[in-house]
Order: sequence, then structure tokens, then C-alpha cells
Amino acid sequence: MKISFARAVSAILLPLLALLVSCGGGGSSSTTPSPPVTPPAVTLKSIAVTPANATLQVGIKQQFVATATYSDGTTAALSSGVVWTTGSASLTIVAGTGVATAVIGGTDTVTASFTTAAAGTVAASTVTGSTKVTMRAPWVAVAAGGSHTVARKADGTLLAWGNNNWGQLGDGSTLAKAVPTSVGTAITWTSVAAGEYHTAALQKDGTLWTWGFNFNGQLGTGTKDNSPIPVKLKGSWLAVAAGRSHTVALAKDFTLWAWGANDKGQIGDNNGPIDRLSPVQIGVLKWTAVAAGDAHSAAIGSDGALYAWGANTNGQLGIGTLVDAKVPTKLTGLTFAPATVVGGGGHTVAIATDGTMYAWGLNVAGQLGNGSNTDASAPLQVGTDKDWAKVAAGSNHTLALKKDGTLWSWGFNSDSQLGDGSTSDAADPKMIGIANSWVVISAGRLHSFGVQADGTIWGWGRNVEGQIGTGDVTALPPPVSVPTKLP
Repeated sequence: MKISFARAVSAILLPLLALLVSCGGGGSSSTTPSPPVTPPAVTLKSIAVTPANATLQVGIKQQFVATATYSDGTTAALSSGVVWTTGSASLTIVAGTGVATAVIGGTDTVTASFTTAAAGTVAASTVTGSTKVTMRAPWVAVAAGGSHTVARKADGTLLAWGNNNWGQLGDGSTLAKAVPTSVGTAITWTSVAAGEYHTAALQKDGTLWTWGFNFNGQLGTGTKDNSPIPVKLKGSWLAVAAGRSHTVALAKDFTLWAWGANDKGQIGDNNGPIDRLSPVQIGVLKWTAVAAGDAHSAAIGSDGALYAWGANTNGQLGIGTLVDAKVPTKLTGLTFAPATVVGGGGHTVAIATDGTMYAWGLNVAGQLGNGSNTDASAPLQVGTDKDWAKVAAGSNHTLALKKDGTLWSWGFNSDSQLGDGSTSDAADPKMIGIANSWVVISAGRLHSFGVQADGTIWGWGRNVEGQIGTGDVTALPPPVSVPTKLP
């Protein structure tokens, strides 16, 4: 039989094609393996700087940290490669470590920058993060005495300046200082009170320390020896007030103690005129606040009632008579907020629980703030306002703060101690300046001090003894505008 050439070829190729198909090779049915997929590179997306919105005290160091957030959602602190900067010289920072130091008060910005290296098709880039920083000046408390001033910094140190004839600055000498001078090396001071020539202060552990003039035993050390350095008293204490030549303090169990001059009964132990060289307990009541004037004392009981004792020649006890009292005597009809009573030279001022203010006693220069120059033997309201927050009494002038942070003053103004730029007395409260950031006030014999919310301290008034602390030991020529800023 005769077979064509075409059929012969088909007979050979068809089985071969079937074999190739069954082996998976050739034809349109074949597949090519996909190349491996390269995951996207992890990149730095943002930087957060902490602590955020920090507040720094001037002179205190703060470590800032830069935390990176990456494209895969992970976070990690950047330990190296970060460059730290600030917006101005008011805040310095170590570029490689992030340790910042506030130089002056104000606001600034801390910025962390990190430059990533180029990788493949990804170009190098710089990522930054920043936070605002508030710098506070270091002052938190101040006490103005007869002709010296003592103030506390936020770091717990205590500094003093002005007259030092009796060692009232506590720096170990009796030399006057026209600029702030350290009181020892302790860094745990919490509060301070200044009398005419002596000083008393509390430390964090509740110990009470006194120094300066001690002729009447006002240091409470059991002797009449002056001390130019702080001397520790026995006991555990909450608060202290310094009069002209006596001291009154509140113990941690809320009992009341006093020592020093007692010629007018200002100790309150019913043993005047015998001075007390060591603390003696006064009565058996519990108390919430103490105050001391030139030769009188006052305290608020746990019931909110005010008690006063000592000299009463001008009605400064507020009990309706001009007779001295040798024991705490209760004022009736009013209740007062804790820690809102102060004693001046011969007057007393206190803030009632409803925010009204009352004053009584000597009023020769209008220090009672009632528009007159007539003494008062019982509390008289100061104006009609009900938003008083704090008050301070000098020898014959008064300072006060309202709840809105404004500063007010009235009374004797011979050395511009009212701070209004004049030397004219004022018988009614007048607002001083326009600032509404005052948080602390103190009134001395003829000078005044205040601290603002930013931690700056300001002084005005007499400066003959260097009590303003600006380095000038001559009288500041009136008028003196408020405030004179302490360096």
C-alpha cells in the first residue's frame, strides 16, 4: 500500500507532540517563575520631643529626648545622630545630648533634627520635631524685714540681702550685703519670715531655724546670744511669723508657740512683761495660721475665728478696746480664711472667708485702707470688693493681691514703698501697674517685695541699707516706679 509523505510525517510528529505536552514543556501552557518581591524600606516619618511643653527653672538643667516614629508604625528613642537647637540664647542646649539650661525667664522652642542617609532610590532627608518651653525665673517666696530681705528659690536655697548688723542675713557675718547672699548651703528651705532684726525659716523636714538679733530671746535658743548663722530649734513645725522682737509659730500638731519679747503680752502666756528665751505653748486650742506685728500677735483658730493679743494702744487687737491683752482674745462676728491674717507695725489686716478684707488698729497714714486716718479698735471693711486673695502689712503700709493677680497698696509712702511712683500717702487701695501675674507679696518697714508668676522678683521702696538687692546702697531717688527688678 502506498502512503503519502504528509501522512508519514503526521504519524511521526503527533506522538512526539503528545509526549511533550504530557511532560509540561513547550506551547502556550508554560509559566515563568515571578522574581522575589523586595519589601519597601522602613523610613523615619516624624520626631516627638519630650517632655512636651516643659517648664524650666532658670539655672536648672533638663534632659530632652527625641522619639522617632517610623513608616512601619514602630517607635524608638534616638540615642545618637540627633542635633539639638533652641530658638534663642535665653535657653541653651548641648547639641549632641539634648541637655538644656534656662538662662532667663520667658518662652523658647527646643528642636531635634535627624538627617537620614540615602538608600537606593530614597534620597537623604532631614526630619525635625520640636516643643515649646517656658523658662521661669528662680524665685518662689520672699520676706521683707526691718531693713533686710530674705527670699527662697525654687531649688530650695535661701538668699538674703540688706542690713546685717546683728547677723540677720544668716551668712555668718555682720556685714551688710547689697546683693543676694546665700544663707548657708541647705537646699531644703520651704518658707521664711523676717522680723526687724531677726529671721526664722522652715526646712522640708519640719525643722525650724532662727538667726540674727536675740536680745529678747526672739531666736528661741534659750539664750540671749545673737547668731549670724541659722540655729535649729527643737520640735516639728508648720508655719512661723516674726514680729519686731518676738516670734510665733505653729507646730505640726497645730498647737501654738511663742517666744521673745513679752513687754506688751505679745507672747500670750499671761506672764508679760517677762521675755521668753525658748518656745512656750499658748493655750490649748488648735490653730491654722499665725501672724506677728511689732508688739502684738494674732492667730486663726480651727473654727475660723481670729484671736489677738499683745499691744493694743491703737486698737490693733480689734477687740473693741485699747487695753493690752496677755492671752489670746477672740474677735467676734467674723470668720477668716486660713493663712490670711497679717500684723503690721500697729495694725492688723485679714481676709474673711467671703473674700472681703478687714483692717484695724493704727491708721495715721491710711494703712487701714478705709479712706480715713482715724484709728479703729474693731475690724472695718476695706472697700466693698470680695475678691481679695492675699495681704501683707509693713510698718505703716499695706499690700494686697486680688484673685485676678493684680497688686494693690495703701498707707505710708515716704520711700515709695507703695510702688505707685510717688511719695504721697494713700488712704484707699490703689492698683499698682497693670500686671495681673503677682503671686507673692511681702511688706517690710519701709520697703516692699513681690514675686510674679514667671518667678521674677521685684522690690521697691527704701534702699539705704541695700534691702532692694540691686547692688546700690544709696536711697533710690523718688519717685520710684514699680517694679525695680532684682537681677
